[in-house]
Amino acid sequence: MTPNNICNMAILKGLDIIAVTDHNSTKQLESVSKVAQSLGLHFLFGCEIQTIEEVHILGLFNSLDKTNKLQEWIDQHMPTIPNKVDFFGKQEICNIQDEVIGIEERLLLVSLDVSVEETIDKIHELGGKAILAHVLDRENSITHQLGFIPKGLPYDGLEVKSEDQIQRVLDNHPWIQKDSTTWFIDSDAHRLIDMSEREHKLDDIIFKDWWGIQV
Repeated sequence: MTPNNICNMAILKGLDIIAVTDHNSTKQLESVSKVAQSLGLHFLFGCEIQTIEEVHILGLFNSLDKTNKLQEWIDQHMPTIPNKVDFFGKQEICNIQDEVIGIEERLLLVSLDVSVEETIDKIHELGGKAILAHVLDRENSITHQLGFIPKGLPYDGLEVKSEDQIQRVLDNHPWIQKDSTTWFIDSDAHRLIDMSEREHKLDDIIFKDWWGIQV
């Protein structure tokens, strides 16, 4: 999943916009965003943060500066555990030519020492949008870790894998309204082969109002 491979696969799939949300890291965003820009692909700067409850939350932003500040916050709250390369693999950072220019030595598959609420608050403080990730997955979703999506939690959107999952969320959470919720149906791809075709979209008004992007 190098910068050029990601962006060129998105072009082949006919996508207009992508978000890159590495786990507890924003260090690859600069290179990927430059490659995306060179290809005319809209890009959202993001990160998938793992909270102390082991819940995954996506932070989506419209600038590298904001995610750099998010990285500073992550560094303050992430435990320093060495990565075991033989087990977890290398955590490489690439430039725009897909050349390795750095290695993240700390294990990224860990929980920060901050809560779901604190994470959402920080994302908002930095001008981003907080999306509850893969809300029905059996690992690291808010419904798996907490049992439900708390009423009044100030998230901006919910990530699901299909229209069927939207209905399952609604069936189990009568306080969530379909029309007043922003639903992200996406691939959550961890491999190039898993990137979605051009199947789903968000209203243009979301991109314009939330991130100032005209898609």
